Amino acid sequence: MGFRLSPRGTHSKAKGSANYTIMFPQDYFELLGFLAETEVNAPRRKMLATMGEGLHAISCRIENADAAANGLADLGLKTQELNSFSRPVQRSDGSENIASFSTLTFSPSEVPFGSVFMCQHKTPEVVWMPELLDHPNGACGLDAVLAISDTPEQDALAFARLWAHGTVSESEGCFSVETGLNSAALMLFTAENLAKLFPDANFESTAQGAFAGIRIKTSDSERLKTFLSKSQIPYSLSLDGVYLCPQNASGVLLEFV
Repeated sequence: MGFRLSPRGTHSKAKGSANYTIMFPQDYFELLGFLAETEVNAPRRKMLATMGEGLHAISCRIENADAAANGLADLGLKTQELNSFSRPVQRSDGSENIASFSTLTFSPSEVPFGSVFMCQHKTPEVVWMPELLDHPNGACGLDAVLAISDTPEQDALAFARLWAHGTVSESEGCFSVETGLNSAALMLFTAENLAKLFPDANFESTAQGAFAGIRIKTSDSERLKTFLSKSQIPYSLSLDGVYLCPQNASGVLLEFV
């Protein structure tokens, strides 16, 4: 699809998982899968089996995960156990660095659907490597996460509580949660309204009970269309750009604007 992938990152033996990241100057998204069945990853494997692959989680930037755990508790927001870990990162020159993180996940009772967690990057220079930021398809950032809800206004208000600058606005049946400066919005639609915007998409192939799609900024839409055509990847036109259907993109609608 024209994204420049990081080298594969392998997590601990207990986790049994690995990832690729698709990096942009301010943010990124992650492709996560399993290399081995372990006791630790059993819940996530069950989730994939019952809900299907797709966009299961939103990660929020946080400067200090320890302080966040205490501060959120004071606000009455429930979180799960703090998790700190590291993984090796291969550089293009063959050298290796260690990336370190601390994550803190909101309890399911705080989140209308899907999963939302916070991630403290302790070694951002190891993850945001300059050679990973130039994508052949022109992608340059995350614009929004798209979701389907039976009660979009109610769910938008519930999601907005999770961000320090969370505010909700409505336009033409879409309830949008603004999450802060240089931060992707969360846009909630009824199934009917989202289908009107993306008539070629089969939303039954998205992760059920999670999120439906990602809106990605591109610096050059013609460059994107040329790349997709040469790669023989089918795409459709939306009101604001180009989209790839979830049935062709691992259960995620990808709109480029």
